[in-house]
Amino acid sequence: MSRERLQKYLARCGVASRRASEAIIVAGRVWVNGVVVSELGTSVDPDQDRVEVDGRRVMPPTAHTYLALNKPTGVVSTASDPQGRRTVIDLVSDLDRRLYPVGRLDYDSEGLLILTDDGDLAMMLTHPRHDVEKEYRAFVRGDVPDRLLGQLARGVELDGRRTAPARFTVEERREAGTWLRVVLHEGRNRQIRRMAAEVGLDVIRLIRVRIGTLLLGDLPTGAWRDLRPAEVAALQRNGV
Repeated sequence: MSRERLQKYLARCGVASRRASEAIIVAGRVWVNGVVVSELGTSVDPDQDRVEVDGRRVMPPTAHTYLALNKPTGVVSTASDPQGRRTVIDLVSDLDRRLYPVGRLDYDSEGLLILTDDGDLAMMLTHPRHDVEKEYRAFVRGDVPDRLLGQLARGVELDGRRTAPARFTVEERREAGTWLRVVLHEGRNRQIRRMAAEVGLDVIRLIRVRIGTLLLGDLPTGAWRDLRPAEVAALQRNGV
């Protein structure tokens, strides 16, 4: 096998996504053949070099694992948390695999999250150039007039940059509030809540129900399941 960028190799080993692996390298936590490596331009020979993270050797799995998880609120979508909060990895702790979440869901949001050790798929699904759709149901306090839906769909300014065009439609109007269906092509931090706040709306509940071609379906809160081969193949096509 030819030489491979270190961050890509770490992602393929299931250590973390490529982006998170870059941070691990820069932090000086990676050793190659007994020497600390902190340069992002480093490449390795997967057949010859010994790569360790935090003193533990890492190697690519013989077969990848792909899970769909229905993340509850009050759980962080990272592999670990410095504040000691419960993580999505804690929800699958009975599995003897080193998995990490693909993208993130806010602490107070819920719904579909993919866990895997396949760094290539994670990269495809999270990189902006692949334009992977993510669909949500949002319960908003009070009524939502059509003019605000149009304003949200066209985009609002967040951090000095306008959000990409999106789809905001009313699913159900209730006395206490309105259920909206939202489809995004980007994933900024707390994007839907912040967009709503920009036009005076308060999101009470937010559930992700789809990533690309993968649906949350009737998976119970806090539960997970293995993805079927056809689902993995569809995600791979969706990310190309």
